[in-house]
Amino acid sequence: MIILAATPIGNLGDASRRLVEALENATVVAAEDTRTTQRLLAGLKVTNRPRLVALHDHNEKQRAAELVALAATEDVLVVSDAGMPTVSDPGYGLVAEAAAQGVTVTAIPGPSAVVTALAVSGLPTDRFAFEGFLPRKGSDRRAAATALAGERRTLVFFESPSRLAASLADLAVGFGADRRAAVCRELTKLHEEVRRGTLAELAEWAAEGVRGEIVVVVAGAEARVVAFPDAVTQVLELTRAGVRLKDAAGEVSAHTGHSSRELYQAALAVRG
Repeated sequence: MIILAATPIGNLGDASRRLVEALENATVVAAEDTRTTQRLLAGLKVTNRPRLVALHDHNEKQRAAELVALAATEDVLVVSDAGMPTVSDPGYGLVAEAAAQGVTVTAIPGPSAVVTALAVSGLPTDRFAFEGFLPRKGSDRRAAATALAGERRTLVFFESPSRLAASLADLAVGFGADRRAAVCRELTKLHEEVRRGTLAELAEWAAEGVRGEIVVVVAGAEARVVAFPDAVTQVLELTRAGVRLKDAAGEVSAHTGHSSRELYQAALAVRG
């Protein structure tokens, strides 16, 4: 089978007993970076020396079929540099290939930067969306911020320290300067820091320079106060622009809080 194993995101003490046992018994380990995995084995005092196979963004498409074929006869343990494989890390293509070939996929759960940052952010955790890394290019990043501005769920992003200030500034423009957010830095490590504030405040703070691995958590948009008749008008305007009625009702519902079903029926009645 394919075994996806979560590795520590910083503190080696977070390694689970199951992870250590899996590494001690593994014969084949597919690793995002074999050098990082060798350091993990040493840090956890694992004496086993499994065969390490590189599995990263540049070779996963070609390597997936080979590893799935191997997993038909022996277990293949999959690890990324930190956290759970497939979550903004290599592994999705391998899992998709395994599912297509009928090879069992299981997981050894463990640390996750996404969930850890969300938990300590002080922002709503009942509904959230993970957006990975924002685009590198400024114009693309601003377009992404504009597209996500109406999202009601809490949003989680990864970001590099060199782009953090620019990304926070672009989010402040797209989402509004007063949108609440948290920057989580070096989670589980010695210099862990969680900085909370508005996007504008955090952009100003980050402009001075920030180091380490970064997770940004941003509050979702508040529901706009739109009268029901006005919301129905918005639905009709979208349909005149070529959007399907059902999709238009869902889109307007997302940013007004009105029932998608009621908007659909009201717009349908107006259209006759």
